[in-house]
Amino acid sequence: MSRRHRAEKRQTVPDARYNSPLVAHLVNVIMKSGKKNIAQRIVYGAFEKVSEKLEKGDPVDLMLGALENARPRLEVKSRRVGGATYQVPVEISFERQESLALRWIVDAAAGRKGMRMKDALAAEIIDAYNNTGSVVKKKEDTHKMAQANRAFAHLRW
Repeated sequence: MSRRHRAEKRQTVPDARYNSPLVAHLVNVIMKSGKKNIAQRIVYGAFEKVSEKLEKGDPVDLMLGALENARPRLEVKSRRVGGATYQVPVEISFERQESLALRWIVDAAAGRKGMRMKDALAAEIIDAYNNTGSVVKKKEDTHKMAQANRAFAHLRW
C-alpha cells in the first residue's frame, strides 16, 4: 500500500434492475470468481422472496431497513502500547458500517446449511429487518465488546 496518497473511493455503478448502488454492492459481496451473473440471480431471487414474504413493497427499502438494524456503530481495534495490546473502541465510518453489515449478512446466509443461497439470503434479510437473527446478535456483541473496553478509549489515535 502506498504511503504517499490515500486511496480514492470509487463510486459503485448502480445495478440494472433496481438502479441502486446498495444492491450493486451486495451483488459484489456475494460474487465469487468474477461470476457476477450468478450473484445477480441470487440477489434478485432473494429480493423477490423477501418482498413476497413481508408484503411491504419495494425490496430495496426492506434491504435498507435490514441494513439499518445490522450496521455496527463501534468496533474494537488492537493497539499496542508498551508491550501490552489493548482492544480500543473506535467509531467507524458509514462506508465501513455498510460494508461490515453486508458482509455479515452474506456470511450468515452462507452459513445456513441445507438451503439454497437465495433462500438463505432472503431469510437473513428478513431476520435483520425484524431485528432478530445472527447478524443483529453479531452487531450487539461488537457493541458489548466496545462498551466493555471503553476504559481504553483514551488510547485512540
